[in-house]
Amino acid sequence: MNFIITREDWSLHRKGEIDRQRHQEKVREAIKKNLADIVSEESIIMHDGRKVVKVPIRTLDEFHFRFDSGKQKHGGQGDGKSKPGDVIYSEPQRGQSKGKGAGDEPGIDYYETDITVDELAEMIFEDLGLPNLEQKKKPELASESVEFKDIRKKGITGNIDRKRTIMEAIKRNALKGKPGFKEITPEDLRYKTWDLTFKHESNAVVLAMMDTSGSMGPFEKYIARSFFFWMVRFLRTKYNNVQIVFLAHHTEAKETTEEEFFTKGASGGTRCSSVYKLALEIIEKRYSPQDYNIYAFHFSDGDNLVSDNENCIKLINKLLQVCNMVGYGEIEGPYYYTSTLRTAYKRIHNPRFTCVSIRDKSGVYPALKKFFAQTPDQKRAN
Repeated sequence: MNFIITREDWSLHRKGEIDRQRHQEKVREAIKKNLADIVSEESIIMHDGRKVVKVPIRTLDEFHFRFDSGKQKHGGQGDGKSKPGDVIYSEPQRGQSKGKGAGDEPGIDYYETDITVDELAEMIFEDLGLPNLEQKKKPELASESVEFKDIRKKGITGNIDRKRTIMEAIKRNALKGKPGFKEITPEDLRYKTWDLTFKHESNAVVLAMMDTSGSMGPFEKYIARSFFFWMVRFLRTKYNNVQIVFLAHHTEAKETTEEEFFTKGASGGTRCSSVYKLALEIIEKRYSPQDYNIYAFHFSDGDNLVSDNENCIKLINKLLQVCNMVGYGEIEGPYYYTSTLRTAYKRIHNPRFTCVSIRDKSGVYPALKKFFAQTPDQKRAN
């Protein structure tokens, strides 16, 4: 029994399937373009462990004929007196009203599509990684990678190694005294196989610090929890042994469980230095910088005691001596103002200190991208 490798086009027999795949690709492209809005969708953040969630994106219709039976006026034809460059007709803008009152034109529709949380996470985390990873004494942090590193005589059709198969056919013919490539037999077929391997990196611990004081309203707390929701999922998706410590504070700071961190609120004033002090104590007791890559991320509305700002700067500078990176995110909320805390942090000039501001829900994704931007060397390694 002989085999021939050809490139016959059977696409016409799979037209429906090809159309479906093309539509799915367009949906995926639309999701990627709207990640900034999708990341902070409440239905996703509060999905209660469901594997499939609904993602709102702009309408994506398949191509189809539309019949209006003369109900709509369409342009495109001239009366013989037009000149090059003349505008014959333009469609009215959708969703705009004709005057100051309520509009009577249809708006832009949104399309809800089902997607698994894992698929969405893969798109969000595509270019993210822990920055400034350094080699430590005991490498325990591992990330999964797939390597095609074996060739076998049996396998699935999609994994045929064409080059090896053709070489085997040439080799067989040469051994028979008939050099050249003529046909392929079952004995010539070679298949690529893969192994799931683990790339070991140095230990890492991430300190998640959140302001839960009375000045943090529902919007501010939602934004902070949205960021930490995706941060935790990112770390557990990409790294197997990363440790996460959850710290909440108002005038005093305490270590909490993950459930408490994402569900419980608090009240009272704000003293941000309390959480930095607690973070330094935890690092000293449990996470030696010689053994761990340490990252600290703090989110607040910036409404801190003015007398505490200088203390915050001193403690952040101490954190920078033991951390690979310290990130501060300030949620500006509906009433924008420049906080004294953020103004004070402008005096910190250290490449490992990163500061971001979030004014609305669309700012969560850029904050993730800024805090977890990979270096060129990390991208090449992946």
